[in-house]
Amino acid sequence: MSSIKNIGLITSGGDCGGLNAVVRGAAQMAVSRNIGAYIIPNGYAGLYNLVDMEKLVKLDSSRIDHVHSSLAGSEAGHSRVKISKIDDPEKYERIKAGLRKFDIGGLVISGGDDTGSVVVDLAENGINCIHVPKTMDLDLQTYSVGADSAINRIAQFTEDLKTTGQTHNRIMIIEVFGRYAGHTAFRGGLGADADSILIPEVPVDFDILYEHMKNLYIRRVRESDVRAGTYIIVAAEGIRDASGDFITDSSAGTDTFGHKKLAGAGKYVRKQLEERLQKDPEIKDFMKSMGMFVPGLYEAPEAREVVPGHLVRSGHSSAFDVNFGKEAGAGAATALLNGISGVTISGIYHGEIRYMETKKAIVQRHVEVEMLSFYEELGVCFGRKPVTFKPRFREENRKVERYL
Repeated sequence: MSSIKNIGLITSGGDCGGLNAVVRGAAQMAVSRNIGAYIIPNGYAGLYNLVDMEKLVKLDSSRIDHVHSSLAGSEAGHSRVKISKIDDPEKYERIKAGLRKFDIGGLVISGGDDTGSVVVDLAENGINCIHVPKTMDLDLQTYSVGADSAINRIAQFTEDLKTTGQTHNRIMIIEVFGRYAGHTAFRGGLGADADSILIPEVPVDFDILYEHMKNLYIRRVRESDVRAGTYIIVAAEGIRDASGDFITDSSAGTDTFGHKKLAGAGKYVRKQLEERLQKDPEIKDFMKSMGMFVPGLYEAPEAREVVPGHLVRSGHSSAFDVNFGKEAGAGAATALLNGISGVTISGIYHGEIRYMETKKAIVQRHVEVEMLSFYEELGVCFGRKPVTFKPRFREENRKVERYL
């Protein structure tokens, strides 16, 4: 067993659902083992400045009661700071001095790939730490807390947009987070019966998207007894055009980890569709036949993009994320107290706390493109020429433990 007397709790990177469950789970496990649990506020910025702090919040049984697992966001606070980029040659000694000041023998750190890369860095510099996978992008090798909450909110927002879309006979485009992997757009879009889902894994052919949209939209309006219809597109922020280039506003800049900020995907999709709608003579004929055409004012269906942004990572956590967060947080604390460091908790199954090397855990995982043809058979457009699904079958001889 470890001689650790106190652990520090850090959440870092983007906020999301389930993080408070991680904090609560880790703290409750520490209390049950008579170990102190302290919040190190504001992510890695707080860790770097720990030596200058006068006191920390201790999560004893009374204070834990005020950490509500069902709330998204984090009681511990966040920042986007890459330790290795701090212009201070003594930064690691400074961090160690801060940990010694509060007698903290190990850290439970929850975050995504960027946060995980710092966990690797800290571990290599002799700082005990365990990584709890967290990212709504769902692009780590393990399940990541926050993904289920975000997917559910994306699905709900997308479903809600159908009412305004149908009222105005509009094409609705919802642009969602996910960076260079399309998991949240893919699963959130499927959850809301979106007509088209655009993800970074598939360069978008806008001619194919347009034809799918036009045919489905026209059919719906024509078959409606009140001549009302809509078409719903969920687009990941990191989509690419047919040439493979990422679609983003060049003025968006980069974040502190050096990643290019992504913006403008929904707007770009709207403009591509508008150009084709305005040039297509069949659209004018359709508008006239439906009694919708007004010269110079209303000659083609309107398209609108909606960017819910941080709304998909705020509010409340899903029950699944609360469960996973508590288990992973408590599992991380237990691992630290048993002398394990520098790894990522992948989950607790059959009474086993499972983990993997953090370097391997933070390797980016993409949507399985092989699955797209399955949903193309069900009518979903992914901005490419549909591929016939060729089923393969296998009897499962073990319990399925991986989520999504």
